[in-house]
Amino acid sequence: MFRYRTLLDELVTHVENKKVTILVGPRQVGKTTLMKQLYEIFKNTYKCLFYDLDIPSQYLKLNTYESFINNLKLEGYHDNGPLFVVFLDEFQRYPDMAIVMKNIADHHHNIKIYASGSSSLAIHASIQESLSGRKRIVYVYPLSFKEYLKFLQYDHLVEKIDHLVSISSDNLKQLLPELFSELNQFLIYGGYPEVALAKNEKEKKEILASIFDLYVKKDLMDFLKIDKIRQVKTIIEFLSINNGQQINYNQISQIVGLDDKTVKNYIEILKETFIVFVQRPWFTNKNKELIKLPKIYFIDNGVRNFFINNFTKIELRPDASFLFEGFILSECIKKGLPSDALKYWRTRNKQEVDIIIDYGINLKIIEIKYKEIIKKSDLTGLFAFRRYYPQFSDIYCIAKSTNKDCYGIPCFSPFDFDKIIVN
Repeated sequence: MFRYRTLLDELVTHVENKKVTILVGPRQVGKTTLMKQLYEIFKNTYKCLFYDLDIPSQYLKLNTYESFINNLKLEGYHDNGPLFVVFLDEFQRYPDMAIVMKNIADHHHNIKIYASGSSSLAIHASIQESLSGRKRIVYVYPLSFKEYLKFLQYDHLVEKIDHLVSISSDNLKQLLPELFSELNQFLIYGGYPEVALAKNEKEKKEILASIFDLYVKKDLMDFLKIDKIRQVKTIIEFLSINNGQQINYNQISQIVGLDDKTVKNYIEILKETFIVFVQRPWFTNKNKELIKLPKIYFIDNGVRNFFINNFTKIELRPDASFLFEGFILSECIKKGLPSDALKYWRTRNKQEVDIIIDYGINLKIIEIKYKEIIKKSDLTGLFAFRRYYPQFSDIYCIAKSTNKDCYGIPCFSPFDFDKIIVN
């Protein structure tokens, strides 16, 4: 059965662009499926070839420029012939493939390459120089909530989200109980496609466990050659427990018995392999505002909950607000915002705003509240920011169950906040 991803339409348009299109994202997130869907879309128009480079024999067919071209010629390719579309799955383990793709892009304008890989660190290292000016990188993340609904064929719920633009309510939970029920599931189990499609909780947990096992073996051990797996797992567990809270690297280093530099390096690896993202503070006054301590969230709540072995229902959880914050931030990233633009603001007097979207010249200031009823005291961080920085007027609240303005602040629900993040 065809499962639609929002990225698919964009990727289809890339076929006429001769730059190499590189799909980057965590394992099991659907990169291979996207390329196979592209194959099915293109196969009646272009000659298409699909190679899984995890299979050594397939890699050996393509590991030099000469072997690549000769292999295509055996399939009917010639220099002045029609377009060939070539799909290379899991190319990141072979740095020499970047040189091959460069030569193809430079000398064969009737060959379009789509390639996929699971480690941003590895891919950037291999393509930074070789494919400079010859690549388009597309990030593939776990499902957004709207994609999750489409995967489960809940088109009627997607339609209700689309109709929210004409509704103003301070009790959306009562108005849309089925939608909130699915959101609660999403906050607990996340958006990995196979997890979303699993029929029961036991199966979901087993799939999350297999995703992590594969990540440790393929990315951490086999490819990145990390030998301190126990310490890395301890770091992940610490970040899971402290999800959405300010992180002190020195504290982690003392717990795991590694120096600060190594801890920072391992967290950078977790970031570049799409396990976590780092939210740094926004500041202009070093004396009054925090400038160093980052917050760290997990890209996927299901992965985070797996690490702490807690799949309790959201309404019974003391960490519900952190899961909700992580969900909103992750949705922003899935909608195309770079994680480096998502900051937070906190003064030394503990006045705080959850998200500062930093566009450079412009800012958007957002408070996130996992509450059904918003009190004025819940928005003190926004009011404080407005007093400090009256020149920035784009101030919003994202709340659990309302999309009505609150105390002069435009308020959006978790389903209709897209319009905030468009600059």
